[in-house]
Amino acid sequence: MGTGWIADKFTRSVTTHTGQVISAIGSRDPEKAKSFSATHGITKAYGSYDALVSDPEIDVIYVATPHNAHHQHVLLALNAGKHVLVEKPIAIDRVQAVEMVELSRRKGLFFAEALWTYYLPKFDVIAQLLESDVLGEIRSVYTEYGENFSTDHRIFDPSLAGGPLLDLGTYPVSLLTKLMGDFVRVTGSGQWDRSGVMGQLAVVLANGEGNIGTMATGLYGFTPTNAIITGSRASIWFDDEFHLPGGFTLRSRDGSQVLHHEEERATHLDGLFHEAVEVARCIGLGLTETPCRNHEDALATMTTLDRIRDALDLRWRQ
Repeated sequence: MGTGWIADKFTRSVTTHTGQVISAIGSRDPEKAKSFSATHGITKAYGSYDALVSDPEIDVIYVATPHNAHHQHVLLALNAGKHVLVEKPIAIDRVQAVEMVELSRRKGLFFAEALWTYYLPKFDVIAQLLESDVLGEIRSVYTEYGENFSTDHRIFDPSLAGGPLLDLGTYPVSLLTKLMGDFVRVTGSGQWDRSGVMGQLAVVLANGEGNIGTMATGLYGFTPTNAIITGSRASIWFDDEFHLPGGFTLRSRDGSQVLHHEEERATHLDGLFHEAVEVARCIGLGLTETPCRNHEDALATMTTLDRIRDALDLRWRQ
């Protein structure tokens, strides 16, 4: 559902690396649907989302429409009895996200947020390290994510919940929330762009134990997009961008190397398919959510995003 940049990359990745079939494409624009289907060899092209979700041969809908439409389109697909994978962010606020999760649970349908980072092999290893308490208590997490966008990009459109927070900031915020839990204090500063979106922002967050997380994100240039996770026993240093496929090093508290995880750095083409594989695995087992990105993790991230918006007095246009 949707024919934009991420839908193209997801489709290419799935058809390149898996045996899954992208059987239909839906768009509000019939010509865009036809063009997308021709490019990717998809049999069915629907000129409406209602027609797409009504197809009885479709098992799963991948929602890849703009952020502010995720809520409406996920509910449409779930009410049609389809399993759903929705592109990040799951919604534009927690209220919307809760409604989506609750509907999927009532209907017994699989539902997950396609935040591809947590479906990658390296985050399976990190999850095991966290579960075994190798790092100890997480004392601090430093992370950021910036990119350069042309001013005609949808990210500069206030009517589409534009700005970096949902598009880029979901990655560092989800990492902070996953590692540090709920935050009781959020302070920060943001700079408004002439387009009407917040062009860049930085925040400091503290959890109930006083441990600190920092996050910055912006639209004005590429940044290292790295992260350092500091625990009471050990730390994790990423080789490059933390949210992409790649390696990391686990270092003991004195800085000596303990473990280096080797993983080839890869693009969306060689990484997005992990989401599709996990969706198929879960549905095959009768699961309605994935341990890679379960409902509570997605909701917790939305809670933190909402608190950041409150701290910066940032509101989405409805």
